Amino acid sequence: MCHLSSYLTAAGGVLAGLAVAAALLARQRQIIDHQRQTLAARDRDRSHWHRLATHNDTTDLPNRRALWTHLEATFSLGEPLGLVLIDLDRFKQVNDTYGHEHGNDLLREVGRRLRALGPSVALAAHLAGDEFALVVHGDDGEVEAAAEAAHRRISALPFEIAGRQVIVAASVGYALAEPGMLTRDLLHAADQAMYLAKRKRCGIRAHDPDHATPPGIVIRYRDLR
Repeated sequence: MCHLSSYLTAAGGVLAGLAVAAALLARQRQIIDHQRQTLAARDRDRSHWHRLATHNDTTDLPNRRALWTHLEATFSLGEPLGLVLIDLDRFKQVNDTYGHEHGNDLLREVGRRLRALGPSVALAAHLAGDEFALVVHGDDGEVEAAAEAAHRRISALPFEIAGRQVIVAASVGYALAEPGMLTRDLLHAADQAMYLAKRKRCGIRAHDPDHATPPGIVIRYRDLR
């Protein structure tokens, strides 16, 4: 009887120990799960803030910072590259006539049309206001085709604004990356072309390396870094 009592006491001690171990294990699992959830939330926050820093909050297209990063990376690879800059003509009149909310709807639709231009367009970006950009991976024919397609998608097809069909024109300039060019040089060249397209009201203009910048013209993209 004494031996049986000892066995029962020992068994009870083992069971109590197992119960304590199980409780500790469950607690450790709770701590690990909490840590995983905290890390996942941190990653989501990091991804959220990164997207805010690299995308336009109206159209959700990559912004000028993302454009610069993409151009820098592509330049480092030495691949054929072109840049198309697009400026909506008389966009202020749309805002003044229909209001800023409808103006934002127009910008979002422009972004959707540019995003759907085809495989040669590696990046469609919304720089600010009514200014957009396309990065084209390809030769001069592909860059020219992308510029023409962008102009056609915007200028030839009406937009529905406040229940009305509205034609919005665009000025488009484009440039090809040349040996020895830096990112700012390509932006400068495409901006020159876009300025001339707007000034001469010709719709589309290719950069002419022999054309000097008109006196007093400030290149808006030269401070992109």
